[in-house]
Amino acid sequence: MKIIFFGTPEFAVPPLEALLNSGHEIIAVVTQPDRQSGRGRRLRPGPVKIRAQKAGLRLLQPAKARDEHFIDELEALNPSAIVVAAYGQILPPEIIRLPRFGCINIHASLLPRYRGAAPVNWALINGEEKTGVTTMLMDEGMDTGPVLLQEEVMITPDDTAATLSAKLSRSGADLLLKTLHGLERGSIKPVPQSGSASYAPRLKKTDGMIPWSKPAVELCNFIRGMTPWPGAYGFLEGERVKILRAVPAASAADGSGGAGCAECRPGVICRVTTEEMHVCTGSSAVSILNIQPAGKSAMPVKTFLQGRRLREGMSFDV
Repeated sequence: MKIIFFGTPEFAVPPLEALLNSGHEIIAVVTQPDRQSGRGRRLRPGPVKIRAQKAGLRLLQPAKARDEHFIDELEALNPSAIVVAAYGQILPPEIIRLPRFGCINIHASLLPRYRGAAPVNWALINGEEKTGVTTMLMDEGMDTGPVLLQEEVMITPDDTAATLSAKLSRSGADLLLKTLHGLERGSIKPVPQSGSASYAPRLKKTDGMIPWSKPAVELCNFIRGMTPWPGAYGFLEGERVKILRAVPAASAADGSGGAGCAECRPGVICRVTTEEMHVCTGSSAVSILNIQPAGKSAMPVKTFLQGRRLREGMSFDV
């Protein structure tokens, strides 16, 4: 097939790699314009652009996918199929209807579950034990098109949004090649989505504020789903810190989580030693394992506690 590939972040790189090694012809790669980042606000290319340039592929970076000149350029390329993986813009109907085999989207959930921009994050936040990846034919709705293939992926207790996204990306790359093979041979037929739909709205930086009033397990899932972006954060005695990993505190469950732990309000430190810090939640407590103070690198909580005069009863803002 002659394929145009749409993608921008790291999630889209394994599917692009799979296409490069597949024998299909990638006639162009479309990715978001370079974005400013870092303290110097320098323009930096996305991961897909870097890989496409290394492979010597034709690269297109329209400011808006609805631009008429851009659509004309795609029509002139006459693709057999368009593959979309976390591109970051909504495609207009003119592009969706353009290729013979349609626009094939790789979505990081088992549709119709978790339609939307942040399916990986919300699956973790909601405590799912499994998720998956779907290839689907795009229509004009938000992830509402018919399903081509699906594959389940298990979620481990240590998964964060970063590790789970990487697993789903690899799974999606394999599923994409199976999908293209089936479409070419007519062995795959689109099937309308069935079952109850749920949604995974885009996250904002402010969404990472830790809700200490949640039960301990839910709070730990929240932290996993917010790592690495937007980051789960709180204000400890006025100091902004990110919490990168936490687990329900076993000591709090058996009643040894520090003096008065059962009576603590959410966000209060109920146990602190040279190696441990437990914080009360809406039920029980969590043990903070990895933390990142503002302007510093991530560190184990033991390192964070060195030289700090933290004591039981101090608290995070709630």
